[in-house]
Amino acid sequence: MAAATTPAVAAVVSPTTNSSLSTLRNPKPSPFFSAPLSVPPNRKPLHLATRFKTLTPVHSSSSGPSDLSPPSSSSADPLSLKSRLRGGETLYGIFLLSFSPTVAEIAGLAGYDFAVVDMEHGPGGISDALHCLRALAGTGTPAILRLPESSAAWAKKALDLGPQGLMFPMIDRPELARDAVSYARFPPRGVRGSAHTVVRASKYGIDEGYLSNCEEELLIMCQVESQQGVKNVEKIAAVDGVDCIQMGPLDLSASMGYLWDPGNKKVKETMRTAEKGVLGSGRAYLSGFAMPFDSPDDLRKRGYHMVSGAVDVGLFRNAVVEDVKRFRMGLEGQSSDSDGELVDGKDADEKYWSE
Repeated sequence: MAAATTPAVAAVVSPTTNSSLSTLRNPKPSPFFSAPLSVPPNRKPLHLATRFKTLTPVHSSSSGPSDLSPPSSSSADPLSLKSRLRGGETLYGIFLLSFSPTVAEIAGLAGYDFAVVDMEHGPGGISDALHCLRALAGTGTPAILRLPESSAAWAKKALDLGPQGLMFPMIDRPELARDAVSYARFPPRGVRGSAHTVVRASKYGIDEGYLSNCEEELLIMCQVESQQGVKNVEKIAAVDGVDCIQMGPLDLSASMGYLWDPGNKKVKETMRTAEKGVLGSGRAYLSGFAMPFDSPDDLRKRGYHMVSGAVDVGLFRNAVVEDVKRFRMGLEGQSSDSDGELVDGKDADEKYWSE
């Protein structure tokens, strides 16, 4: 992936203080979620027909789970997340916290491999997520829903919307991972409630083959984001049905007493321990967030199969803060000339309309 050109960081919401206003006027790099703004040169946005019909490998990786065989169903979408991961690709995605269908659509058209609609930290719920899923579907971009909590009720409502993946937060024991898997499976293998004849996931009952492949193609992601989770990471990765371990560096740093210092040496060492545990098990894919001190390319080189390097709110926040900053800097350097003053040899009004 291309090196970052403009850092993108997740929005940190806090009460407005004089110090925070000062920070906005003089923005400094925030220690969360760094990512490039531009589409990597070897990851051009795909034409919709290409996205739906062909598979173009982006990055090859030999560190994928060894016990995951190719899809057994001939009807499996060749561009589904699980199919692409089985094919050895490294996927690059974005987190969507704004719950704006327009932003989701732009992200999909930009060429991200997947988008995570974040119901854990974003302000929206199921009905808001539905609009984002529809926008992403129009661009052929797979959607992952991040749940507010790991529960049967949230999983049921999320799965009925038809995402390609489900992300369960705060999984720190294998028992919780087994529960998460059960929430995503119909009886007798699980406890998911059934309304498949009318929900969006089955095209409102029009897709008669939904039950035959929905569980096979669903990507189940368990977030490991605590010290206890790291200790149990190999056992969590070994749970039948867990497809991917999503690392959570910010919550992990908080659990270790370094909330304001996720780049702390001890946090990094703990992260490396977890990464090696997942990759060494060969049972699950490894997914994670990029940080200012840990770029998307760094994660890819360490064997991550899925990398999230941008957050929509952070991207927009950075852009508007920089825009205001440039304007105010221009005001500081501008003389108090009257209206109509010549600018670069032209009348100001003429220059405006000529450009």
